[in-house]
Amino acid sequence: MAAMAAARPFVITLLTRQKPRSILVPFASSSSSSPLKARKLILYSKPGCCLCDGLKEKLQTAFLLSGPHSLHDVDLQVRDITSNPEWERAYQYEIPVLAKVLSDGTEEILPRISPRLGVELVQKKIAAALTQ
Repeated sequence: MAAMAAARPFVITLLTRQKPRSILVPFASSSSSSPLKARKLILYSKPGCCLCDGLKEKLQTAFLLSGPHSLHDVDLQVRDITSNPEWERAYQYEIPVLAKVLSDGTEEILPRISPRLGVELVQKKIAAALTQ
């Protein structure tokens, strides 16, 4: 029970044609008592994309893992490319696309993550990309 009391959720924001909605996903807080500066990650996807759905599932699990490559301080925003013509033109043949948000607000596309990778390796690759 004590572990559940220390748990805090992370928020995934889904941007679709409808009103944006957030999904709270619980995970254990870090052992550090100091607040962490949130890192931001964007997943460009669309409904019905099996590769996108597979990556979303792996990301959800990777966000729950702890350890040296923890992603607990990462804010993930899922963007539906069909809700924005600019996103659709840019990513229609590339989805799923992961991008990190830099300190100046610009986005940097991350190398494609293979759907065959294990969750731990997905976590490690994302953590490494976010620290670069």
